[in-house]
Amino acid sequence: METATRLFQERGFSEVGINEIIEKAETAKASFYQHFKSKTDLCEAWLQTIHERSEEIRSEILDSAGDPVDKIVSYFEGIEPFLKANDFRGCPYSNTAAVVDSGCCGIRGKIESHKDSIRQFFRQLTGEFARSGERASQLADQLFLLFSGATSESQNLRATWPARTACRAAREICEAERDR
Repeated sequence: METATRLFQERGFSEVGINEIIEKAETAKASFYQHFKSKTDLCEAWLQTIHERSEEIRSEILDSAGDPVDKIVSYFEGIEPFLKANDFRGCPYSNTAAVVDSGCCGIRGKIESHKDSIRQFFRQLTGEFARSGERASQLADQLFLLFSGATSESQNLRATWPARTACRAAREICEAERDR
């Protein structure tokens, strides 16, 4: 899994073949196929591993004491170090979504589930200060799009200013809602 993770993150799911993974992992083909029936199954496992790590981060933020706006901002602050650590390769889910077709239901399901969990994270926090449940949902969707856009544009531009700008915008949007 480590080898596949590195290769998928470096070059993308569609650019890496099973034989390369097996060769670089220095494992037998039979051993690989004992664990994964296909490259698609491997991709699903890779995305699940990333999702679980992301869920841990979101759970830590939710479980910590503090202001919900500060918690949202802290999540946005995580974009910049993530991008730098991954050489501005962006979101593995968005990158994978761009190269798989609609027939890859398992992969698409993992992508949609992960993205929805980010929206629900924002929804839980905005529910603590928004003036209504409907407004909390609207605000959560705005934050989700801001977060996704910041990650995408930081990748496209290989720059951190989109992430920093989104972080400031997230605070401003949330504080404006809270001050109403």
